[in-house]
Order: sequence, then structure tokens, then C-alpha cells
Amino acid sequence: MISLIVLVVYCLRVCQAFELGSEIQAINQEALSDSLLGKNASDSGRTVAIIGAGAAGSSAAFWIGKGRERLGVDVTADIYEAEGYIGGRSTVVYPYNSTQYVPVELGASIFVDVNKNMMRAAREFNLSLLHFEDNAEVNGVWDGEKFIVFLGGSRLSNWWNLLQVIRRYGWRSPKRTIDIVNGMIKSFLTLYTRDTPRWRTVAEASSRLNFTQFTEDTLSRYMEGKGVDRLWTHEVIEAATRVNYGQNADEINGLGGAVSMAADDASGVEGGNYQIFENFVNRSGATIFLNTPITSVKRSSSSLAQWEVSTAAGDAKTYDAVIIATPQTSSVRLSQPYNDTKSKRKFVHLHVTLIATTAERPSATFFNTPKPPKWILTTRENARNGGPEPEFNSLTYHETLVVEGKPTEYVVKIFSKERISDEWLNKAFDGQVGWVYRKEWDAYPYLLPRPDYSPVVLDQGLYHVNAFE
Repeated sequence: MISLIVLVVYCLRVCQAFELGSEIQAINQEALSDSLLGKNASDSGRTVAIIGAGAAGSSAAFWIGKGRERLGVDVTADIYEAEGYIGGRSTVVYPYNSTQYVPVELGASIFVDVNKNMMRAAREFNLSLLHFEDNAEVNGVWDGEKFIVFLGGSRLSNWWNLLQVIRRYGWRSPKRTIDIVNGMIKSFLTLYTRDTPRWRTVAEASSRLNFTQFTEDTLSRYMEGKGVDRLWTHEVIEAATRVNYGQNADEINGLGGAVSMAADDASGVEGGNYQIFENFVNRSGATIFLNTPITSVKRSSSSLAQWEVSTAAGDAKTYDAVIIATPQTSSVRLSQPYNDTKSKRKFVHLHVTLIATTAERPSATFFNTPKPPKWILTTRENARNGGPEPEFNSLTYHETLVVEGKPTEYVVKIFSKERISDEWLNKAFDGQVGWVYRKEWDAYPYLLPRPDYSPVVLDQGLYHVNAFE
């Protein structure tokens, strides 16, 4: 849900131009010339290859275009994308493969107000936003056998559920969690100011934002050290980390947990968030090559100041700079010494299952409750104590499908670590399942506690921006 947060970190100084206008052009010129193209950025015909057209790659192209437009820097960019679309892990599908229905997000579904570049981009590009903060649906936390707590709802049920939360966890742990999250957000927001801390590595950025305290330990241990009750962390906060990052509280680092709880004022672009990234590319002046996987990046044999980029089709072209904006799991092979296998991180392999069902809510029989909620999150706490593993990370009702002459259907999205079978779906929705769509992908890196970070600047003119993940 919050994975789009990394967008605002990339090209940090350059991105400030979007927020603050032309007042800081001198800073932008320094960042663009010294950090991206080297000291000779004023030379004619400088070229940049961007590998990947997701959030990072498309925004990189956009900011390079802004640099050319505002600063008079003579630079051209080519974008290489292995898939046939722009947006990376932000993409949509249509129920029953029919455009008569509203599109459904497969991946990064929402962003929040503190993702200021996303919010600004939506406004600048005249994209309509859907706001989710008024959703009155009850959220249930399922432990694999039963619902242990309900959160939210309409006024009456919200108050009742709040009383049950306080009864189970007390009020100090929720309050301390709010304070921790607000402190993290306050630090994060300094990225958008003129006083942004200067840094050249992720480690420096983490330290100056005071994020290292979060990343050096698991969420569970970090919150315990802050006086937060273990049960609250392992049931409620873990429910958020499982839906957002597919990871448990005793695995994920503290920053992943804090970000997962910072989902207030959530929004999404009507028709799909990918439209922001399409606009980034279309307004960048870059040339986009879709369905063009890159297989290798190496020093040019004719010039040590340039990089040779090779495609799967066997074509090769040299560039002054290369921005790798794909996860380390991609097919891009770097020559030594840049192909450091020790710095590579594993990714969560996620199963996304979308269905259309005539069931207004999940099966009461399957979930053993008279009125199961339409938003179900999960915790592994019961499994830690010998109970069964939850069979999914989250199950949420989304769009309503209305077509004249047909029964009303509801789109349901299920995240899980394993494939959800047709038999399971029929049990969970009382056999009222029509359309089914399955997608597997490496959705996000394992955010494990770590003492070090992968480098962003691999060499002069060679960058791996997804190291921020």
C-alpha cells in the first residue's frame, strides 16, 4: 500500500523544484550536473539511459526533462522497459478482461498526503483522485481460526470496536504508536523543504533523518524498547505490515512497521496510479522502448567515461550515464566490480488473487461469524503459539460491478504467500465466484534489520536508485 513512498526520495534535490518552483535552480543545476552527468554536463549531446519505467525510472526521466527545460542542460534520455507498459508494480487489470468495468489495481493501490510529489503530480496532470479516508467498513483481524479484534466502522460500531481495542491492549500502546509514527512522518517531511539534509548515500540519509533507529532492529524489538505492548505489535501493527509488505513483526524492521501505520488520508488516482508515471514519461521528452529487456551494463570498450547498455535482442548503445531503476531481481547483469551478490536482497514473492463475486461479504460459515467484515487483515500470533498459519495476508472488497441485466458483483483482492486455489475461493465465498485473475510477482524487498545499505552511486555515471527500497 505504501510502497510508492520511495518515489519521493529519488532525485531528492531535483524533486524540490516540483515543490518549490524555480527559486532553487542553482541547487538543481549542481545536483543534475555533478551527481548525474559529471562535471562536464554543459558539453553538448550528453546521454542518459534509464532502465525501468516504474515510479523511479519514469520520475527520473521527468526530472531530467525539467533540468533540460529550466536550466538549458543539453541532455537526452532513453528509457528501456522490459514489460509492455509504463508503471512497474503500479498496473491495473479489467474484470472479465472487459473495459465496460472499472479497472482494478494489481499493485501499489494508494499513496498518502505526505507523498507530496505524488499528490502534486496528480494535480499538475489533472488526474482525479479517489479518497479513502471516509471508508466506514469494519476491519477484522483474523488469526487463522477466529477474528481477534475489529477496527473502525461507522460511528456506533467504531466506538464499540474502540472500546474492545482498549480493553484488549490498553490505551498506552496505541498512543505510543501514534507518537512514533508522527515522529517518523515529521522527519520524512523534511525531504520536501529547503533545509533537506545533504547526503550521498542511503546510510547518510537514514542517519540524518533519524531513521537508523528504526532500521537496525525488528519492528517487534523496536516497539518493545519503546514500551509498546507485544500483543498490540504482533496483532494490530503486524496486520498492517502483512498487507503492506507481506512481512511479520518479528521479521520486518521498525521503519517498515512505522510506514505501514502511516496510511491516513489515503488516495488513489481514478483509473489507476500508473497514469502518474505515464505522464512523467510522456512529459519528459525521453524516448521510451517498451518490451525491451536490458541484459547487461558495462564500461564501454571505446571510452571509460561511457557505459554500454545491451538489450536482449542483441543491440547495444553507449551512454554518458545509466540509471538502473529496477529491483535487483531483474535480468540486468552488471560487470564486475558492480555485480556484488552480497548486496542483493531477497524479495517477497507475492500472490495476488482478484475475483468477482455476487457474495456481498465473505462466507459466514467459512469464517465462523454471522457477519464477516469486508476488510480482513491477518496476524501470525496464533501460529506462533501452535495454531494454524493464516492462509492469506489480506482479503478486501473493492469495486462494485454494475451492469444492466446482470446481478451486482464485487471485486475482491487477496494477497497471499501461496497460490489460492479455486476450491478455497468457493468455500470462502459460498460458491459465488465468477471471474478469477491471478498474478505472481516479487512485490517488495524483505525489509530486514541491517547495519549497511546497498549503494545508490555505483560509479561515476552509474546509479542504482532502487537501492532506496
